[in-house]
Amino acid sequence: MTTEVTKSITTAAAKGDRGASRNADGSVRSVWSSVTARIVLIAMSVLFLIPIYWMVISALKGNAELGAFPATWFPHWLDWGNFAQAVQAMPFFTFFRNTLVITVLVTMFSVVSNLVIAYGFACIEWRGRDRLFYVVLATLFIPFPVTLIPMFDLYARLGWINTFLPLVVPALFGSAFYTLLLRQFLLQIPKDLLDAARMDGASEWRILWTIVFPQARAALVTVGIFAAVGAWNDFLGPLIYLQDQSVQTLSIGLQVFRLNNSQDFQFNQLMAASVLIILPLVILFFVFQRTFLKGVQIGSFK
Repeated sequence: MTTEVTKSITTAAAKGDRGASRNADGSVRSVWSSVTARIVLIAMSVLFLIPIYWMVISALKGNAELGAFPATWFPHWLDWGNFAQAVQAMPFFTFFRNTLVITVLVTMFSVVSNLVIAYGFACIEWRGRDRLFYVVLATLFIPFPVTLIPMFDLYARLGWINTFLPLVVPALFGSAFYTLLLRQFLLQIPKDLLDAARMDGASEWRILWTIVFPQARAALVTVGIFAAVGAWNDFLGPLIYLQDQSVQTLSIGLQVFRLNNSQDFQFNQLMAASVLIILPLVILFFVFQRTFLKGVQIGSFK
């Protein structure tokens, strides 16, 4: 009798769970809620991809088709010459070299400096640590225009105008946002592991590079991508500190392109130049996609 009752309960439960899945905590989740969430995410992705798609197809259109009405959603023929003409319309490779140098240096300095600072705030006990960290976080609320004139005056006195130093050197002193991101990750490292290393005679630098650094790779990749994107897309900094065309970056190059073609403005060539500028960032994201998402989802530690 007991066996029959158990079978009936099992059959009823199976029928009730049919068409449903379970969450990580074991609770039942309806299939329709999962489908609805995916539909919403796909719709939002399409919404964000439309401007990028329009930029790409505009870069591949000829002048006649670009001005046609109604607009076409796909070019009748692909005009790849727009990319060559866009590169020739400005010193593209000079701007690309300058941008690449600045981005690589800023990324390296940001990763190293913020790791050291976050290690001091997360893994070393010292008096006033948390209070000083709150002061560091408060710098996030200081508007950039407030520090613009004092910093320009300082760099001008040091003779750093028209050099990469004003854009690169600040990365050596860390960033409040990157420090916060890394500190929250490093706080998850078991203190017993660090104390055991100290008892074995390891210095703080050795603990940092042999124990903490391997565990924080995902978070460091996230910081590196954020720093690289910020340096690559930076417009205001190069506009202020880089006045000679020989040291300017790609973000300034788009403005140079518009000024050089103000009389006969070619919108398709401008879109071609924009595609070439954002292409390295797209490649960077896809190469480090998994590590980047893992670093953003800070919340677990093995």
